[in-house]
Amino acid sequence: MTESLAARRARLMGPNVPTFYDTPVHIVRGQGVWLWDAEGRRYLDAYNNVAHVGHCHPKVVQAIADQAATLNTHTRYHHDLVLDYIERLTATLGHNLSQAIMVCTGSEANDIALRMAQAVTGKRGIIATDNTYHGNTLATSQLSTRRPPIGGYPAHVRLVPAPDALRPVGGSVQGQAQAFARNVAEAIAQLEEAGIGFSGMMLCPFFANEGFPSLTKDFFAPTEAIIRQAGGLILADEVQPGFGRLGTHVWGHDWLGIASDVVTVGKPMANGHPVAAVVARPDVMAAFREAFGYFNTFGGNPVSAAACLATLKVMEDEDLQTNARKTGAYALDRLRALRHPLLAEVRGQGLFFGAEFVLDDAMTPATDFAARVVEEMRHQGILMNRIGRHMNTLKIRPPMPFSRENADHLIDTLTDVLAKMQVPA
Repeated sequence: MTESLAARRARLMGPNVPTFYDTPVHIVRGQGVWLWDAEGRRYLDAYNNVAHVGHCHPKVVQAIADQAATLNTHTRYHHDLVLDYIERLTATLGHNLSQAIMVCTGSEANDIALRMAQAVTGKRGIIATDNTYHGNTLATSQLSTRRPPIGGYPAHVRLVPAPDALRPVGGSVQGQAQAFARNVAEAIAQLEEAGIGFSGMMLCPFFANEGFPSLTKDFFAPTEAIIRQAGGLILADEVQPGFGRLGTHVWGHDWLGIASDVVTVGKPMANGHPVAAVVARPDVMAAFREAFGYFNTFGGNPVSAAACLATLKVMEDEDLQTNARKTGAYALDRLRALRHPLLAEVRGQGLFFGAEFVLDDAMTPATDFAARVVEEMRHQGILMNRIGRHMNTLKIRPPMPFSRENADHLIDTLTDVLAKMQVPA
């Protein structure tokens, strides 16, 4: 009897390895915004921010191949490409974010960012929201809420209620910013009173895993003032909103109006090649370098640097940020014309948008309904997913070359799917 792929995965990778969809898709090829499975079926990829400039972009592929055929080594030898990339990357950033450490994953980048806050402040306490995700290392996993740490959250971690579009912190949309800030202030006070001290707050500036709630641009201002007064750092995790995805700004922290002390980047920066980075001000970097002896064998290797440079050049040459702004606005307009009894809100920015479903006026999350929508869209050849505290918000985050034609295909299909979906009794 032939062993199934699922059984083989379990035998070789262990149980409970996460996959998308009730029947996982066996992908064998990608090009642009399209993916093909082992049976030759084509899917519109409306979810993947790893292939930022499109799957298998020929210029990125060529850059990787050429450099791999020339040299690949680590940064204890001098090499121009990693320096060329850091110059190009930091040129897109403000706030004196001018130095970087290259690593391999966003988890590593966020782990370093946490240590940078410790090095600058001499304290360990860290604050995040109570519905976030920042990585898989021991330190970053202690901030995540999907699977709480064994033995409970450590004493140096405080999680504050995440902002929410339909169930705002403090009970009102108008008062949410101040209520959020008060919770951060209380968490800082707890950390100081416990003798741990406050080092900083880590957040995704688009609050992606929180369900990207609709927020005013000055939402974080009261919280930023409190963090500054307490001497803490702001650590912006840009793995999801960064590199022009939001359309109007290259970086999510600029979109939200935050002057970040540290920025972390990852998945999109090399179009799928495993690379990430931590960008910081020189004073923050100096404190980290003095406090921690850090070296990453593969971080910043010439092949990774070549992939990063090629990806950034494609973004610029193809004006993909402008495409995100224009196509995203078009898609949001079309989504807002959707009508369904359970559709509570459509929201987003640039090529990051979705829709939240609820069961009643009390805003009871329609989690199972949203899951069924995602599964039916997959059967119709469109890949998307869900996000938010109750996983009842559709998450649409396609590669940056996503076009109006692609948006029409997605929304026409979603319209048909919703029309056929039965409303729960």
